[in-house]
Amino acid sequence: MSRILGGFAALILWAVPAWAIVDIQEVTSPGGIEAWLVEDHSIPFTALEIRFEGGAALDPEGKRGAAYFMSGLLEEGAGEYDARGYAARTEALAASFEFDISDDSLAISARFLTENRDEALEHLRLAIQEPRFDDEAIERVRAQILSVIASDAQDPNAIVGARFDALAFPDHPYGTPYEGSAESVAGLTRDDLVASHRAILARDRIHVGAAGDITAEELGGVLDALLGALPETGAPLPEDTEVALTGGVTVVPFASPQSVARFGHEGLARDDPDFFPAFILNQIVGGGGFSSRLMQEVRVERGLTYGIGSYLLPLDDAALYIGQFSSDNTRIAEAIAVIREQWADIAANGVTAEELDEAKVYLTGAYPLRFDGNGRIASILVGMQQDDLSIDYIPTRNDKVRAVTLEDIARVAARLLRPEDLRFVVVGMPEGLEASN
Repeated sequence: MSRILGGFAALILWAVPAWAIVDIQEVTSPGGIEAWLVEDHSIPFTALEIRFEGGAALDPEGKRGAAYFMSGLLEEGAGEYDARGYAARTEALAASFEFDISDDSLAISARFLTENRDEALEHLRLAIQEPRFDDEAIERVRAQILSVIASDAQDPNAIVGARFDALAFPDHPYGTPYEGSAESVAGLTRDDLVASHRAILARDRIHVGAAGDITAEELGGVLDALLGALPETGAPLPEDTEVALTGGVTVVPFASPQSVARFGHEGLARDDPDFFPAFILNQIVGGGGFSSRLMQEVRVERGLTYGIGSYLLPLDDAALYIGQFSSDNTRIAEAIAVIREQWADIAANGVTAEELDEAKVYLTGAYPLRFDGNGRIASILVGMQQDDLSIDYIPTRNDKVRAVTLEDIARVAARLLRPEDLRFVVVGMPEGLEASN
């Protein structure tokens, strides 16, 4: 009987939607720092996600790469610990701290056990508030970055991304790699790194998500200890910028039997009223694996590539709609023609009811799989804050997907897909492809 009841209870839990157990609390620390929290006391472990808006886009003129360089040094020595001592102490605490940078944010991901929470968070506080920027660590990390930059110069995927970004954003930091150039990185000084830390890690641009074995009251104290002593304000955030892409083809010669292509034009901002139907539209156009239009027409029907995909890229200061694929040099011109045809066809005729139904089934079914651990949940909470979504977004999101109609998709396709504005950047030795730059 007990076995039967146990199985029944498991069945009930399995039937509960994943988001039903994601009960988000709004927390404000005594010092005024806000966060979102999902308590889960089933295991003695907490994930904490902290993001500072601005990121590498705050690099000053002539100092490109400063934020990337600085973020790579945050756990290379802090407080009383040099780089080796800091790593050893982190390992001894069985904690994990990761620092990541993009043009739009600096992200800190922390994982720690309840039994030594105070010690782990004090160790993280040192990295956030008291990084040492020792000369030995600076030169070691500088050498690593220069190695990455040299490697990227020989990587067609990195080259195509860099050229596409340069064409899209000629007057904005988005237009250059956030790693910087060999020249800019070689010229960065310790003072530049300290200034970057001061510009980005400030209290007026923080988003925090936490999930796991911690109460709202405990989290409030953690927030003030970790972040309360940071400067009140950082450097001014960048202004919005226009996407400068125009229709045509750019070819970057590169000796290889295959060419790599990136394509796209302006997209939609995350707060655009049409963003949700556009998100579903992209699932049909190029976001749905083997079922997408581009995959079917370019790979399955014609064998022009091994893979192709597209995605919406709503940045803080601009928005793109882009895709990428590789093809044999002798056939990439044909692949580009097919993409243009599909872009024009969907813009003019929309999609079928079957395609929309399949996209809805996939997107609603896959959504619960995102909530597969405290780390993922903490990251989702921060992403929701960055996108200015409401705290009830998770339980209502799938209803929004199901509410999108064929008419919505047709309207957004006509607005979003502009075949005449598509810019293709091709890195390789393409045959039969006329460049327009």
